[in-house]
Amino acid sequence: MTTKTPVTFQHIADAHKRIASIISNTPIVESSLLNKWLGHRILFKAECLQKTGAFKMRGACNVLAHLSELGQLPKRIVANSSGNHAQAVAFAAAHFNIPATIFTASNVSVVKAAATEYYGAEVLKFPTRLQADAAVAEAAKEEGTLWIPPYNHNDIIAGQGTAAYEALQELQNVDLVAAPCGGGGLLSGSLIATRELAPHAKVIGAEPLMANDAARSLRLGKIVGLEKPAVTFADGAATPMVGELTFPYLQQTDGFYEVDENRIAYWTQWLQHLLKLHIEPTCAMTMEAVVQWLIEQKPSEPQTVLVLISGGNIAETMMRAVWQEDHLQTLPSLNVSTAQEAQNLAS
Repeated sequence: MTTKTPVTFQHIADAHKRIASIISNTPIVESSLLNKWLGHRILFKAECLQKTGAFKMRGACNVLAHLSELGQLPKRIVANSSGNHAQAVAFAAAHFNIPATIFTASNVSVVKAAATEYYGAEVLKFPTRLQADAAVAEAAKEEGTLWIPPYNHNDIIAGQGTAAYEALQELQNVDLVAAPCGGGGLLSGSLIATRELAPHAKVIGAEPLMANDAARSLRLGKIVGLEKPAVTFADGAATPMVGELTFPYLQQTDGFYEVDENRIAYWTQWLQHLLKLHIEPTCAMTMEAVVQWLIEQKPSEPQTVLVLISGGNIAETMMRAVWQEDHLQTLPSLNVSTAQEAQNLAS
């Protein structure tokens, strides 16, 4: 499934069936205080409690589980990543007893690199990400070697879609599904699952303003990449560009929001505080998209919102940077002036 053939709901259902025994069916949590303050019910699919600490497990496992079904498992696996995808590939490769090598830049998080090695993968570091990408492309040419990309692969999209699939099988009357967007795999899979299981629900995405290649691509109607490496709290969404397979799904979303660093830090602090979970800034920023959507819609009835908490792997240095300013002095609300202030900061 590496062609441009569309991913269907059946692909996601099949993916969930084949990986159910490998992954964790993560819980759905909520905060009564947050619900009270916003006047709506906000539910969180806690993929931060997934094995390896992120939703990436679902896609990586689906690629190899599908190949196993077909009797086509490779002799070796390679991948280029500096974070959650690396750990997911390492775990999945170990599960299927296949050696794996991860190619990454030398500035990779020490914690994430160590975790990747713990799961059994070899980690090769290069001076820059471009050099790492070139090296993995060369390694992928070796016979019997499979290169597992982080998002631009149909089995990855289908696997990532199982998070929303699980949640929407459990929940009823969801009005909005919201997910972060890096390369677009999670948001694409969530869109496909939602259109089938909750067809009346809207689907929106969130992206850091400092790494807004997806938003710019959507405005232009064609894929454009970042002009330089992004520096953002939401490092999991700082991908150079979305994939040619994911972009058509992003174009079908019902809203896409760019979030400035102040609001990413704000929601990281508040969600960690309210949910008592270790939550990455990449997924915490999705709450700002939810708030903006609710303000724009001005719904007359309370809405039920599903937010995909994509991961919980955050380095100590990033945690200190996020908490440098105390945002807990300002309560979450749908106050338009608060939203306008955020817009002003973003402009």
